[in-house]
Amino acid sequence: MSTIHGIRAYERYVGKETVRRIEAKARPLQDMHILHMNSTYYGGGVSQLLASLTLLMNSLGIQTGWRVVHGPPDFFSVTKKFHNALQGAKINLTGRKKEIYEQVVHENAVRNHLNHDMVFIHDPQPLPMITHYRKKSPWIWRCHIDLSAPNREVWNYLAPFIEQYDAVVLSCKEYRQDLATPQVFFTPAIDPFSIVNRELSESAVDERLAHYGIPTDLPLVVQVSRFDRWKDPEGVIRAFQKARKEEECTLVLVGNVATDDPEGAEVYRSLLSHRSERIIILSVQDGALVNALQRRAAVVLQKSIREGFGMTVSEAMWKGAAVIGGNVGGIRYQIRDGENGFLVSSVDEAAERIVQLLRDPDLAERLGRAAHETVRECFLFTRTIEQYLDLIGSFEPEFRLRGVEETSCP
Repeated sequence: MSTIHGIRAYERYVGKETVRRIEAKARPLQDMHILHMNSTYYGGGVSQLLASLTLLMNSLGIQTGWRVVHGPPDFFSVTKKFHNALQGAKINLTGRKKEIYEQVVHENAVRNHLNHDMVFIHDPQPLPMITHYRKKSPWIWRCHIDLSAPNREVWNYLAPFIEQYDAVVLSCKEYRQDLATPQVFFTPAIDPFSIVNRELSESAVDERLAHYGIPTDLPLVVQVSRFDRWKDPEGVIRAFQKARKEEECTLVLVGNVATDDPEGAEVYRSLLSHRSERIIILSVQDGALVNALQRRAAVVLQKSIREGFGMTVSEAMWKGAAVIGGNVGGIRYQIRDGENGFLVSSVDEAAERIVQLLRDPDLAERLGRAAHETVRECFLFTRTIEQYLDLIGSFEPEFRLRGVEETSCP
């Protein structure tokens, strides 16, 4: 039977004091009705975060809903280009792209009646929703993207929408932009009770790996991520091929194709020519498989070249894995190079670290222990919940009666 974990279930990880503090912060907000809107129910870190966030907020007595933007493939093709451009890619920003974007968001605004006490809009896909409402409560834009070097043309187009929000939440301070809207910074975090992170027995791990035909006779090198060029799956394959010349191992690349990412299928297909007995590439939506791979892997990679945060890094660290991450964005907030994992900036560096960890299991174990403790202290879901509660509770009443002249009865 499925179980929805309330806040007190987290005491085992963070202690009673933290849980009681969260309960106290939630109590004054229990008459509120809050909405989150993003672009997909599955695939990627945002949907994972919202799945846990909305359930836990409701368990705290705060009505919290979750809606998704609906649109045709050409809409998501445009928004994926916007996503890429916000992370620094080039774009041909035509009037047609803007027309598709704004029209589909307008259609979603007609279908969604947002009269909540607070509205959180996630990432660029539903960003212009705010222009279609008479705003009666605070609206917050939560951007999960690496904004360290956005394409200026796209940023200048989207900024007027952003300026209509009452606050912007970014994952790292280095993503700060020149906005009049107040900016708040907090990283995402992982839910230890989700399917991806809950404890698994050795037999359960064996079952999942066997179900997908993943061999375990050699050490596993694993990367789990959406099939996205920013995650550099080609670079992961090249690093593995270099490492394998020195140490025998098996590479497993596991990802999925989210409904809001039309490029994902193309990236996945581009990798299939590399498949072999020792390079396994799977496109599946199976949280238990991800969990099993991160627990059994000798090395976990997240070799991103842009990354807003990278929840798969914290997920693997929580399981005591030795993690090699790209030296970019939010990954740098999770990995302290040489202390609880390694940061790399090239294929050659990644290959060298793979070999080092395969040859030195004691080092891998030491890094893994430190990684687990880092996540326990900094990146468990209770911190995210508390930061959302602090943000919600920080808004002051906006609607005050304007001074008017008194009139007497005739």
